[in-house]
Amino acid sequence: MLAETLTPGLWASLATIVGVWFVTVLSPGPNFLATLQTALAQSRRAGLLVAAGIALGTTVWSTASLLGLGLLFQTAGWLYLTVKLVGGAYLIFLGLRAIMTARNLGGPLAVATPAAPLTGWQALRRGLLVDLSNPKAAAFFASLFAVTVPPDAPLWFDVTVVAAVVVMAGGWYALVACAVVLPGVSAFYRRAQRVIGYATGALFMALGLRLATER
Repeated sequence: MLAETLTPGLWASLATIVGVWFVTVLSPGPNFLATLQTALAQSRRAGLLVAAGIALGTTVWSTASLLGLGLLFQTAGWLYLTVKLVGGAYLIFLGLRAIMTARNLGGPLAVATPAAPLTGWQALRRGLLVDLSNPKAAAFFASLFAVTVPPDAPLWFDVTVVAAVVVMAGGWYALVACAVVLPGVSAFYRRAQRVIGYATGALFMALGLRLATER
């Protein structure tokens, strides 16, 4: 039924969105790092819940962009700046916490006492906040949709577009959460979790500083 209502123009628009988003979502960034770190330090379930939170955040950004949030950010620079600063501060906070946890380990090859487990809500919230910490996502979606979604596109097409980007994001990060807890990967993490903790914290802080200071 859906295939019958998709005109060649809409098919081309959907294919372009899927292609661009596929390349984008596979690029390492805060979402990838949050999923990776949570799954390794906590559990596959926690990593999957972070992935679910990221999918929820993607739903918010993509839907809001279709409704004109990108244009609002362009006209209300103070709002964009506020979201950037708050988002950057949150990523820096995650980085500092990862570094402090790493400092408490006995040595570079020590097996530490597991960190206090995140509740399901905490893991979901982490994924959501990390995704929402980057207002550039709204600008990205707004730019992508502006050139790919026809202004007269029906509502069901907008829903299909949002569903596609959400499923792709959630699916990719869920795959990451499952892959990193495989025996070989988790064994390596246990042997080098202090080094990995420092590296993860530094990356989170670098991403937060870049987000907060980038124009």
